[in-house]
Amino acid sequence: MPISKQAFLTPAEQAKLTRADKAHYMHGYHVFDDHAEQGALNIVAGEGAYIYDADGNRFLDAVGGMWCTNIGLGREEMADAIADQVRQLAYSNPFSDMANTVAIRLCEKLASLAPGDLDHVFLTTGGSTAVDTSYRLIQFYQNCRGKPEKKHVIARHGAYHGSTCLTMSIGNKAADRVPEFDYAHDKIHHVSSPNPYRAPDGMSEAQLLEFLVGEFEDKILSIGADKVAAFYAEPIMGSGGVIIPPDGYLLRMWEVCQKYDILFVADEVVTSFGRLGKFFSSYDVFGVQPDIITTAKGLTSAYLPLGACIFSQRIWDVISEPGQGRCFTHGFTYSGHPVCCTAALKNIEIIERENLLAHVDDVGDYFERRLKSLEGLPLVGDVRCKKLMACVEFVEDKRTKKLFPEALNIGEKIHLRAQYKGLLVRPIVHLNVMSPPLTISRAQVDEIVETLRECILEVAVELQCSGDYAGQ
Repeated sequence: MPISKQAFLTPAEQAKLTRADKAHYMHGYHVFDDHAEQGALNIVAGEGAYIYDADGNRFLDAVGGMWCTNIGLGREEMADAIADQVRQLAYSNPFSDMANTVAIRLCEKLASLAPGDLDHVFLTTGGSTAVDTSYRLIQFYQNCRGKPEKKHVIARHGAYHGSTCLTMSIGNKAADRVPEFDYAHDKIHHVSSPNPYRAPDGMSEAQLLEFLVGEFEDKILSIGADKVAAFYAEPIMGSGGVIIPPDGYLLRMWEVCQKYDILFVADEVVTSFGRLGKFFSSYDVFGVQPDIITTAKGLTSAYLPLGACIFSQRIWDVISEPGQGRCFTHGFTYSGHPVCCTAALKNIEIIERENLLAHVDDVGDYFERRLKSLEGLPLVGDVRCKKLMACVEFVEDKRTKKLFPEALNIGEKIHLRAQYKGLLVRPIVHLNVMSPPLTISRAQVDEIVETLRECILEVAVELQCSGDYAGQ
């Protein structure tokens, strides 16, 4: 549907909204000083892979919203399905002995798509609540099986698992650990990020793999195998910098979990629903059969908020043991919301009907090849890409991999220059991260790569002129 000119604002309207934004709207990851000075980019419309600001400027959204606008924006059939469901049933109590038809159908569909015996689904409101639910489910499961001491969990440094108090504590991304917040430490542990680019000097990828597996097993034994309940892992670490682990890493970590009766939780909030060319990547891409999968984002392609915690028959058999009178006292008012579930079902239908997974296989390979052409540029230390998850890491010194001072905010400099040229990439300190819609074309891939190339070269010259970069 063409973007209506009525979506755009006059300068006076824009100024009024900017004042209201600064006065009233606290954003996620709100940077107080920057927001007070600069305000925010006010987005008013979206179509396919493009979004438009209030002034009518168009941007190719290589971030895909936040890893989530998988089928693209502005689809009429999504709007129609959502509107029809609102008219028929806008809400239904999701607790205890009530259900709604759409939620049941979605759970059945998710069970059919998930690998192995992951046949049971708890619907949530997003990714953070899906991971939070998985943690509570693990506690419940261990208590039900008579192992009240088996409650410790292990995750990785640099991981992101959500922004609730608990999930931020399971994740351990340095930029998220601001001193003004408190974090849970009891029973939560971390091992090294599986980042080949940041491996110790002289360590090959094969040696890094052995180190990581050995470190994990040592951590389990130091805690006590009888106390470790679960291992949390994003198949590819997303917000931590698109960390693609060494070949065989996830399978080896899974084998250690099997050895010590530890649940493997695959956090697929980002990697599911097509980002890697599969509905779920744990098994189909990495050969790992998890006990629990958490998902959100691409589940509805961000048309409405929804998440899910999908878990195995083995867990179900324990927690639902007949005659125990148990109640899983956990839930959300908007769990299984019929309108959100309708959006998910229509989204999955579109992915299947348009064969978008095969498209991702093709265009994703092209994206990988084109992005790799940036590796020789100044500032570029590493380019990491698998299908439609990508990251460019910027360094001051390519040989030593030394980072620029954090205060320089190199990722932001390149992002702002790209934004001026009509391209959105996500800045994370020394990184630019990308996760475009699954519908992206080869021509749009070329636009992303060539615009980014221009911006990197321009910023390199700017930093040389200011004395912040010696050049290489």
